[in-house]
Amino acid sequence: MLLTKRKLKIETERLTLRPPNHSDFRAWTSLRRESHDYLVQWEPTWAPDHLTRKAFTNRVYWAQRSVASGSALPLFLFRREDEVLVGAITLDNIRRGPAQAGTLGYWTGKPFARLGYMREAIGGVVHFAFTRLDLSRIEAACLPENAASRGLLESSGFKYEGVAQSYLQIDGRWRTHVLYAALRSDRRGKTDVG
Repeated sequence: MLLTKRKLKIETERLTLRPPNHSDFRAWTSLRRESHDYLVQWEPTWAPDHLTRKAFTNRVYWAQRSVASGSALPLFLFRREDEVLVGAITLDNIRRGPAQAGTLGYWTGKPFARLGYMREAIGGVVHFAFTRLDLSRIEAACLPENAASRGLLESSGFKYEGVAQSYLQIDGRWRTHVLYAALRSDRRGKTDVG
């Protein structure tokens, strides 16, 4: 894992995670378009200009500002063997001070779903957040019926914490979500209280 003033990169076994560049536009647009029906059921409604170059350029500038300010880590996932874009993960809403927390969001293109890429990316980002950013808590939320995402979070060390009513607008409707969190020093569920 590497973080410098100008360059952020996290390397995992099969992936390179880095912020988006302007040159990623075609790969991103192609993967999002190809995965549209797979993704829209789990995401906020796409704006009419979602797949345009202008919207992507704004996304890149937001990513640059977020990394520079320390408020978020928006990262694209590239398969190292061929540099193909497989999805994205964002550690957003990074809160300092007493909270030392952030919120995780992610998506995988349909051709790359259920191949372990996102589990690997989550492991890399969580490790980076705990060891390099000194965060104490990483939160995530998903729709209750999204069994794949729930299983992914649980297998990545996140623990179920509860339900948030009308948490986010997904596909045009306010939807209830289940909440998960990973803690840097997690004693939940352990019996050797000391």
